[in-house]
Amino acid sequence: MNLKIQKTHTLHPHFRVPYKSLWLCLSLFFLLFFDSCQKSKVINIYVGQTDSLNITGTKEAPFLQINDALTYIVEHREDASHPVVVHLMKGQYYLDKPLTFTPRLSNVTVRGEVPNTVSIYGAKQEKLIWKNWKGNIWVADSVAIPDFAQLYIDGKKQLLARYPNYDAQGGAWQGHAADAISKERVASWTNPIGGFVHAMHSGRWGDFHYQITGVDKSGQVMLQGGFQNNRPSDLHKELRMVENIFDELDSPQEWYFDKETKKLYLWPQENVNLAKASVSFSTLKELVIVKGTEGNPVENVHFEAIHFSRSKRTFMEQYHPLLRSDWCIYRGGALFFDGTKNCTITDCEFSDLGGNVIFINGYNRDTHISGNHIYDCGASAICFVGDTTAVRSPAYHYRQTVPMQQMDSISGPSTNLYPADCIASDNLIHHIGEIEKQVAGVQISMSMNIQVMHNSIYDVPRAGINISEGTWGGHKIIGNDVFDTVLETSDHGSFNSWGRDRFWNSNRQIMDSLTTANPQMPYWDAGRTTEIAHNRFRCDHGWDIDLDDGSSNYYLHDNLCLNGGIKLREGFGRVVENNIMINNSFHPHVWFKESKDKFRHNIVMTKYFPVRLLGWGDEVDFNQFPDSAALALAQKKGTDIHSIYGNPQFVDPAKGDFQVSSGSPAFSIGFKNFPMDQFGVQKASLKAIARTPIIPALNILSLEKDEKTILSWKGMTLKNIESEQEMSAYGLFDRHGVIIVEIKNDSPFKSSGLNNQDVIVQLENVGVNDIAQFIRKYQEKIGLNHLTFTLVRNQKKIKLIYSAK
Repeated sequence: MNLKIQKTHTLHPHFRVPYKSLWLCLSLFFLLFFDSCQKSKVINIYVGQTDSLNITGTKEAPFLQINDALTYIVEHREDASHPVVVHLMKGQYYLDKPLTFTPRLSNVTVRGEVPNTVSIYGAKQEKLIWKNWKGNIWVADSVAIPDFAQLYIDGKKQLLARYPNYDAQGGAWQGHAADAISKERVASWTNPIGGFVHAMHSGRWGDFHYQITGVDKSGQVMLQGGFQNNRPSDLHKELRMVENIFDELDSPQEWYFDKETKKLYLWPQENVNLAKASVSFSTLKELVIVKGTEGNPVENVHFEAIHFSRSKRTFMEQYHPLLRSDWCIYRGGALFFDGTKNCTITDCEFSDLGGNVIFINGYNRDTHISGNHIYDCGASAICFVGDTTAVRSPAYHYRQTVPMQQMDSISGPSTNLYPADCIASDNLIHHIGEIEKQVAGVQISMSMNIQVMHNSIYDVPRAGINISEGTWGGHKIIGNDVFDTVLETSDHGSFNSWGRDRFWNSNRQIMDSLTTANPQMPYWDAGRTTEIAHNRFRCDHGWDIDLDDGSSNYYLHDNLCLNGGIKLREGFGRVVENNIMINNSFHPHVWFKESKDKFRHNIVMTKYFPVRLLGWGDEVDFNQFPDSAALALAQKKGTDIHSIYGNPQFVDPAKGDFQVSSGSPAFSIGFKNFPMDQFGVQKASLKAIARTPIIPALNILSLEKDEKTILSWKGMTLKNIESEQEMSAYGLFDRHGVIIVEIKNDSPFKSSGLNNQDVIVQLENVGVNDIAQFIRKYQEKIGLNHLTFTLVRNQKKIKLIYSAK
């Protein structure tokens, strides 16, 4: 087969007429037409198994390896504009290096010839000789592969020796224990060096991963790592797991590899015949790399109908902070795109991948990811992440700020090194974040105009869809079905965002003064409106929609929220209308006087849950409440003058149809029905296997007996922590503490430095659960000259000393 296409152009003598101008026009037309036809001619290359000795890349004599086909295209295709289709015939393809696409491999489609028959593995196979070592444990000597992260026996992933043992219903890491690295357990290990420690953030905002480098004189393990989270904390005291410890190899499917002796130990599952079993080892972090530049991008590379699997875990690779979000991230994935245009990933399957699945990094335009099934993977499913050099006045940590006099005030990005006009649609995503917990089904950071449409996302440890900051908005989050989220973390939502853009400051007073002086500041980065519409969300461990810390310029409409309601914190210019909040309500947190927010034409099913508001935005009105008490509470605060209460009269709530019937009072406040049967994946084969959320029993809450626990005491108005929403608003890790709603100037404690909105969590270093306990502890210590208060202020713990006069 010859890929060198000859470009010879011969015009018919009939066109040689004396009219020179006409002749020139016709000549040019036919030259361009012929050239276009030549360029559009598709060249077909085949890869598969063959007995032929004369490999030519034809269907009868295909290349044996995919990389051989790519090398042939580079060496023999005369013009990279000529489209090539690489047909992968039925089989399993084990890669010894990633499939790498440079600009010379533009206009190439890699296609599985028959759906569900082609797999690409980032792994190597090896034939091993096993012998019994002790009891149920077998050993293979002289394993030739020095660096692998996952082991597969007959195609099934095995478990790296761990404590506690794997339990599918065991919560974080499918099993965790407070004594995972206790001195007593460490003392029982022969050699812990090389072991991995996985632990949750103390506030369960994410996770940390460490490698054991030794044991100190006190018997504590020495750890290296912990860089995977952008909001550092101590290790969670209970949510811990340890693996890669030989002494913990004590149950079926567990394995351990001794790098020094090159011995592989395995407790095989019952009915596994090791003498005949196929064995493979994951060896590659990336299976596909598509790498160009803005000036010379890789264009029109397409992957279709391929199963990608068995890449290495990446939790100990280099991580990068995503500006001031809670996230750090490994900029890599099984499929990695950087510097591309018009590339697609369609109708593929992704499973048993050790880290991120698809990573769209830096400059990428018009990347389409659709019709894929992604499951059983180590980190996030789909990531769109720009380069921080495109951000004006970037800051990288929660409390880091750029001084105003040094701040760039030009709107928008400074370079083009970010994903834009990309689409993730009709994908089925579930059971991700098996090892890393700060993950999302779709992650967006430093990107513009990303469409996330009709995806089904569930069984994830953190958010289903996450946007890390306002840069640069314009996203459309439409038609998704997102549920069973925040399963292993906390203080989050099925949809989550932050808006810690250049204007944002963790000190509320500073940020308030900046944005009051310049109302356009919140739109310097979030310059384009992000739309969240026609989705179905259910989060049982947080909010259905959580717009956190300064999230600005959002338009939320026609969403069905099945459990956690809608939270807006600290941002500007949000419009929330025509949404339904089943068994929950609206959670406005820490609003500014001039937020310009609007909340209207919504159906809520209990009272609002405001926390630390300075104002109620531009409009909170024309909403429907469940009863007169809820409406009265809102109107007492000056909102909802035209709102109503009553039964919304849902059509068939038991079956998930929350449209309102023709006689519903909701129509009188401007509510409009929206479809209830178009959430999630629409592709027939994926829809047939996708789960849908459990529809909750309808519970229209009455507030007639709902009283807050508030007490005036010694010149202070004190309040108990009542909800997870207040925990989030004040930056607490649990529901313990006492809020100082107000402290008057004549309070004896004013001189100690206590302020309004401080949360007292300890008195004399002893925990405080509620008001009653706080007062009892004070009475116990009343004879002391000094009292130490431990507070949470602006999400940071501080200590103050009260001196009795």
